[in-house]
Amino acid sequence: MPQPVRIDDDLREFLESGVSVIVGTRDARFLGEVLRAVGTRVVADGAEVVVYVPEATGARTLANLADNGRVSLCCARIADHVTIQVKGRALAVEAASDEDRARIDRYRRALAENLAFIGLPLRLGLRLAHWPARAVRFAVDEVFLATPGPGAGAPLAAKEPPGDAGAPMESVA
Repeated sequence: MPQPVRIDDDLREFLESGVSVIVGTRDARFLGEVLRAVGTRVVADGAEVVVYVPEATGARTLANLADNGRVSLCCARIADHVTIQVKGRALAVEAASDEDRARIDRYRRALAENLAFIGLPLRLGLRLAHWPARAVRFAVDEVFLATPGPGAGAPLAAKEPPGDAGAPMESVA
């Protein structure tokens, strides 16, 4: 099993912003499932992430997590495609709280504004299925740079921020 990674403050800021968050899981037959999440929260001093899964669209994702617990997030900044992948193991799944709902609403607004930047009307971005939601807490096992171009797929050193799309990223060998 890979050595656990801690997410630093710069990477936390990136993951908790209005980036596009896609959750990847798989079932017992190794068939993949992807879902648009409605926000993230870094917890446990960077060793864990909570990702919010809308109940309206998340049945297969939640079933896959109950089956094997493996989860992957693809978090992409819409304006420049800076992308980070976070892989881990689900530790808990529970109903999102009122505090979580406020976080989800802030995320949904930030995502909609980012989508408006590239031409999607704000009102459509705000229609994203989001509540009720489940809070999926998972242990971070690996973090990768997934920005298209040189270095894509390289393990990301926890101390390195996402940077801009053209900036070289330090990798862990």
